[in-house]
Amino acid sequence: MTKAELIEEVSKVVEMTRKDSEIIVETIFDSIVSSLHSGDKIEIRGFGSFRTRQRQPRVGRNPKTGSRVEVPSKRIPYFKPSKELRDLVNQSAAAPAEMPAAPVTPADHNETGHHE
Repeated sequence: MTKAELIEEVSKVVEMTRKDSEIIVETIFDSIVSSLHSGDKIEIRGFGSFRTRQRQPRVGRNPKTGSRVEVPSKRIPYFKPSKELRDLVNQSAAAPAEMPAAPVTPADHNETGHHE
């Protein structure tokens, strides 16, 4: 799915103009990028979490010349899917993956925050 397809899907589901849906999708993406840039992590229950990981500096090789190249340390974005997302993706082909019909409310969770 492309970003344009996601915007179109949001537009259909919430019955908004494509422009309003684009603003919503762009705002979500910008918020995720901004949070990762500032070192925060993003946790979306039932979906997964976005974090950054630190890569250590290393010595690489230029593939054309074979010469050594110092690669500096850097932070890379990392996504860890939730157990619920992994389970939905791995459902058998006989039972097509479907999202829950109704949104999960806090009342649907026990004291540990897990779905009952």
